[in-house]
Amino acid sequence: MSRTLPKALLGATAVAALLAGGPALAAEPLKIGVMATLEGTYTVLGEDGIRGFKVAMLKHGDTVGGRPIDITIASTDASPDSAVRAARKLVEQDGVDIVIGPLSGSEGIAIRDYSKTQPQVTFINGSSGAQETTYVTPSENFFRFNMDGAQWSAGLGDYVFNEKGYETVATIGEDYSFIYTQVFGFALEYCAAGGEITDRFWVPLGTKDFASIIAALPDDVDAIYLGLGGGDAVNFLNQYQQAGGEANLIGGSIMVDGTVLSSKGKAKDALIGVPSAGPQADTWDNEAWQAYVTAYKEAFPPDQRFPSPSLLATGYYNSTDAAMICIDQLGGDLGEGQSAFRDCLSNLELDAPNGKITLDHNRQAIGTNFVIEVVEAENGDLLTQLVSMKEGVNQTLGIDPDAFAQIGLPSREIPECKSSYE
Repeated sequence: MSRTLPKALLGATAVAALLAGGPALAAEPLKIGVMATLEGTYTVLGEDGIRGFKVAMLKHGDTVGGRPIDITIASTDASPDSAVRAARKLVEQDGVDIVIGPLSGSEGIAIRDYSKTQPQVTFINGSSGAQETTYVTPSENFFRFNMDGAQWSAGLGDYVFNEKGYETVATIGEDYSFIYTQVFGFALEYCAAGGEITDRFWVPLGTKDFASIIAALPDDVDAIYLGLGGGDAVNFLNQYQQAGGEANLIGGSIMVDGTVLSSKGKAKDALIGVPSAGPQADTWDNEAWQAYVTAYKEAFPPDQRFPSPSLLATGYYNSTDAAMICIDQLGGDLGEGQSAFRDCLSNLELDAPNGKITLDHNRQAIGTNFVIEVVEAENGDLLTQLVSMKEGVNQTLGIDPDAFAQIGLPSREIPECKSSYE
């Protein structure tokens, strides 16, 4: 198995160890390329995405559908250009049959476009969540088994308005497609419930100094929504606490993910009790979820993983699991132009650890979303606790498709904060 994985991520090498002879080696290897953010502000997110991929491969073993698996891993830095470079290497140099990834929102849009130039390869999204990736000019060979950022917001707007009593909110978000999509989903529901978004602040991905933003935050709102992740989230929390910030906080999905909750330092403790929403809840007592968490923990030493898998790990796990299930069902024969493989993916009902996932006509996930709050475990770990679940969340968030199309695509100013969108 060929890899380009940094040594720090080489835990759980059982997959490679399994490639040790046997009749299956006589079959033609199936080449899979994996891309994740192993550089830049989202490095920690990418590392856990790779862990999720590994857990899925450990589940399925060294051969799938009678064919040995040859894996190559490529690094990106969350920028569209880096994603295309990684994909071109995997496809045009390494000759992979399937690409799993990318991780970040604008990367996903770029890979959707690139996939159209490579019809012989099937692309399965890792965890990127920009709405446009599958909603606008979708690609026939690009599949996404994770919901987008707006779907990940389902239930949160209602909860913070009706249960928390937050009638006015200001938002801070990284200035790119995924966070536009997150705020889009939050705003649609929150504003329809009666809430008002007074200000929207945007910062470049990779921001280190938040002083000017913190100084500009209004002090007459009920809460501040934080659409930040990775190093940006940690930097903001440290500087906000140092500035004496005491506002109620609402977290975007990656603001309260394990990649932030497991970071070093005490600033993250400001997130205890913070509501959020996303594709999973760490402490959910569902049997399938708990089995997956156990598999994740057993695959890596405690100092080389999070207390619980991040949503990035889960995204990569589900995408890889879906691919392996279909390859196995097809006996390793993907069909002419991979048509049989793509038909299987399109019609698969995936019993994922975070709930059933099916794909719509654009090959976009319909799934379960979780409203959550950050809690502190007895051992001091920060985890997310289930508040409520919303099943069957589709890409138009239950809004009539024609009315949804009239709202416009997620951006700095869209959607408008209105009481009705139909």
